[in-house]
Order: sequence, then structure tokens, then C-alpha cells
Amino acid sequence: MAIVKKKKVSTPAKAVEEPKKAVKRPVSESDASPKKKKKVVVKKAQNGDGPAKKKVKKTKKVQEEEPVEEEVEKLQLIDDDDEEEGLDALNFTQHDGSDDDLRDDYSDDGEEELQLNIANQATFELPSVEEIENEMKSVPNLEIIKQRIADVIQVLGDFKNRRDPAKSRTQYVEVLKKDLCSQYGYNDYLMGKFMDLFPNGAELLEFLEANDNPRPVTIRANSLKVKRRDLARNLINRGMNVDPAADWTKVGLVVYDSQVPVGATPEYLAGHYMIQGLNSLLPVMALAPQPGDRVLDMCSAPGGKTSHIAALMKNSGTLFANDASFDRCRAIIGNLHRLGVNNAVVCNLGGEEFAKIRPNGFDRILLDAPCSGTGVIWKDQSVKTSKDSQDVQRRHTVQRQLILSALDSLDANSPNGGYLVYSTCSVLVEENEAVVNFLLERRHCELVPTGLSIGVDGYTRFRDYRFHPSLSMTKRYYPHVHNIDGFYVAKIKKLSNAKMSTQAVMEKEKEKAQQKSQKKKEKAAEEEAEDSDEENSDSGEEEVVNGAAPKKLTKKQKKAGNVSDDDEDVETAPKEGCRKTSRRQGRRWIQYVPKRAAARTGAKSVKNRRKKMLAKVQ
Repeated sequence: MAIVKKKKVSTPAKAVEEPKKAVKRPVSESDASPKKKKKVVVKKAQNGDGPAKKKVKKTKKVQEEEPVEEEVEKLQLIDDDDEEEGLDALNFTQHDGSDDDLRDDYSDDGEEELQLNIANQATFELPSVEEIENEMKSVPNLEIIKQRIADVIQVLGDFKNRRDPAKSRTQYVEVLKKDLCSQYGYNDYLMGKFMDLFPNGAELLEFLEANDNPRPVTIRANSLKVKRRDLARNLINRGMNVDPAADWTKVGLVVYDSQVPVGATPEYLAGHYMIQGLNSLLPVMALAPQPGDRVLDMCSAPGGKTSHIAALMKNSGTLFANDASFDRCRAIIGNLHRLGVNNAVVCNLGGEEFAKIRPNGFDRILLDAPCSGTGVIWKDQSVKTSKDSQDVQRRHTVQRQLILSALDSLDANSPNGGYLVYSTCSVLVEENEAVVNFLLERRHCELVPTGLSIGVDGYTRFRDYRFHPSLSMTKRYYPHVHNIDGFYVAKIKKLSNAKMSTQAVMEKEKEKAQQKSQKKKEKAAEEEAEDSDEENSDSGEEEVVNGAAPKKLTKKQKKAGNVSDDDEDVETAPKEGCRKTSRRQGRRWIQYVPKRAAARTGAKSVKNRRKKMLAKVQ
């Protein structure tokens, strides 16, 4: 019975605490059954002795709330007896328009919310440039700057509706530039260039974020010593997590994590792989060197691309690895020895010297020109503040000199060559399309497809620049799109060894063709004149039976027959053993001199003899 008493004490308290919840929600069968037990316990408590008064006070509250529970039980009975009738009793179609009206109501509400949001965003007040500069002097609040960048980008996205009438677009752009410079640490010049490249604000932010994030570690399997499959298995056994880098390369591997240093494994020391980015594989793939070619890598340090070229050439032919820095040449020599390259010659010369030393001396040339490094900012953060217009202009001048020298060193008459690949690790137009367009204007060459399956087409129009339409065959690479360093690749074919532009070559060819046509016309006119003279002379001849009438020879006939002006009277009738010459020889009758007779005597006597015989015949 002690157990029953515990139930008496506990149940009323629960009944008092949970009356309101029963009203708010419908009660299921599982919840209804214990409440009936509570009522029985309450009745037992009323019949019991002892503390009945206190229990009666509590039961009064329960009795006051019993009608509510009875209503809930009635609803449950309706649901249990006939669920379909209960569902029919609940009318969900009170609106005349049924579902369409509901959708209209929701759409109206959504449009109102959007308009409210636009109205709230339109209230964004653009600070002046002076105010932002004053903020930059003190410690900037990055959260405020980030929010202001997002607000300005939204306004520029729908400038007509969200703009402040008192502010112009240039003011918004200036404020955005200042905020981006303070947020990401760039100078005004470089940020302006990036804003020109990526006019879309969202893409610009993705590019800037990608420049701060490092690229994955990638390696290239050395096909001279090992296959990629075997190398991957060996590295996995060493504790490295590697996978094929991409579908477009057969030698690249990406390293996710490693328990050992990537540059200190036995495989690395044995020359089985080279640590290099995937972007450095692209220009060599575009160059496509063939075994037996004469190839020049004009700026080859530290030797990753050079060793890749040697692997594609299968250690045949001749490969020149050049770099202007002597210290960097040491790195080239070390890597080539480690990777097993045997067909390379390391040079320490300026790139401009090859056009003087070996003009037209190479089948293929790779020029990975020195640049500003705006595609590999994550490697060197000092690029954000150190690069300005003067630095880019200096690089631009050097690149133009190198590309001219490289093309002059190519042999246009090579059976399977005459190709130049120009590449940079920069995304600026001044260092890429502008340099290639300069080459097309100064030399007789043309752009050809790179053969690469990935990449964005190069610019043919960019702000004030107007480039050759064939520059669309060049390829651009961005870190936020391809997850590799920013890069540029162009493939050029040399058409002739003349050091002049395509237009000059075409004009020269036209002049030659005109000269040839003029010479042909003059020759035809001379022949017609000679024929007319012969016809006139033939018509004026008078045949005599006892002796032929004299006939005067033309100047051309005199030269051909070595006849002097004194001996103009000759016979026109042919003799035995003679043949008729062509028109250019004046249709003379010449008698052959036997070869044996000519061989018995000297050359001078033969000539004299022939002259005498010709004189007799004539």
C-alpha cells in the first residue's frame, strides 16, 4: 500500500502543472490513458483518511479543468471513430481562389519583403574618400570595411535603382578600391588593374581570396626513370597521400598530406620526380618537342621545364638550357644531373644574344619570360605593394626584346619545327596579349592553337587595347577558376626568316610578282616584234633560179650564229645533216659537228672549226 500512497502524492502535482499544455495541442491516445489513471487516483485520495483536506483542495483545481480534458477526449473520439469525417469537417478551402490565392498572397508578401530590403539597402550612405583615408590612418575596423565592400558591390550591381543621386559611379568605385586595398593589402595601381580585369565584384573577391590561399603541392613524375603509377605506389608506401593531379596531364601528382618531407625522400634524391606547379606543365605541353629537335629554353631556371622537355624528347636531340643568372644556372645543373638528363647544354647568356650567335638555329623555343608575378602572389606577398606602373613597363620592355630575339633564333624552314611558346606567370594584359601583339606587328609569324584542353581564351579587346583577332587562341589561367597559379600561354609559328612584319613581307612579295609579270610582258613584246620583222623580210624576198636572193639577218640571229655585219648574205636552203633551231635562235639551219672530231682537237680549234662550218652552211 505504500506504493499506492506514493502515487497519490505524485499524481496531483503533475495534474496541476500540466493543465495549459493540454489545451494548446490535441492529445493523442498515448497521452490520454495516463490522465484517466490520474482521475482514479484522485478519487481514491478523496475516499482516504488523514490528509484529505489538502488533497481535496488540489482535486478542486483538477475538477475545474476537467471540462477541457473532456473536450479533448471528444475530439479524439471523433478522430478514432471516423477520421474522414473529421477531416471533412475541417474546411481548408475557405478562400474563393483556393491555391492560387494563397500563392498570390505569398508572392505579394515576398515582393513586399524584397522591396523593404531594397529600401533598407538604398539607405546606405556612401562615405567620402577623405573619410576613408582618415579611417585608414587609425586602426581600421575590418568588419565595417567588409560590410561596406558588400554594400558597394550590391549598389554597383543595380546602380540605377540603388544609387544615391548625389553620388556618381566613379565615387563608388573609388570607395570600393580604398576598402579593398585596406582589406587585402594591395596598392592602388595593382588593385585598379585587378578591378579592370574582373568587373564583376563577386569574381573579384574570389580572385583576391584565392591569391591569399596556397595552392596544393604538386609533383611531376620523371618519365626518364619511372612511371607515374609506380611512383604513386612507392610514395603511398612512404606515408604520402597522393592522387593524379588532373585529367589533362599524365605525369602530374597532387600531394594532400605527407608524413615525410616531400623534398627529402629517397625517390626525390634518385630523380624520380620534380616538385613543380601544374601551371609549369602547360607551356611544355604546348611546345610539344619531338625527338631529335634542336630546342632552346631561354629562361630555364631552376630546370623543371627543361627536364620535362628532355623527357618528352627521350634524351635525344640537343637541348639548350639558358639563364642570365649564374647562381640560378647552378640549380639547373644540379636538377638535370639528378633527373638523368643527358642531352642538355647549360648556357649563361642574355636572351638577346641568341639572335646574334645562332640566328635561325633552333627548331623550337620556350620563352618563360620574367614578369611581375601577379599570378603567384601567394608565394610572395611583397608583390602586393612593390609593383607599380614603372616596374610593369620595365618588364614589358624586356619581354618585347626577348620575344623578338627568340623568334629571330627560330628556323622557319625546319621540317617539323619553327614554333615559339611564350608564357608568363602574370595575369596583366600589358605583359601577355600586348607583347604577343607587338611580335605579330614586327615579324612574319602567326598564332596557332596551343593544343591545351583547359584555359580561358585570351583578350582581343580590353579597354583601350585592340589586338589581333587570332589572340583568342591564347590561353589564360586563374587561381580561383582552375585552382592553379595565374598563367598565360601563347604558341607562335614562324612563317619566314625575314626580319620584317607580315605586311612588309606581303608587300615585298607583291612587288616581286609585279616585276616578274612585267618581265614576261617585255619578253612577249620582243618576240612579237621579231616575228613581225621576219614576216616583213620573208614577204620582200624574191626567189631566183640561178642564185638565191640575199637575205639580211636580224641582230638576234647574228648573235646566235656569231655572224659579222659584213657576212649578211647567206643561203636560206637547208643542207643534209642539219637541224632547225628554236625561234629564239632565229630559225637558222645549223649543222652538227661530230663529237669524236671535236674530242680530237682542243677547245679553241673546235670553236674555230664550228665557226667555219657554220659560215659555209650559211
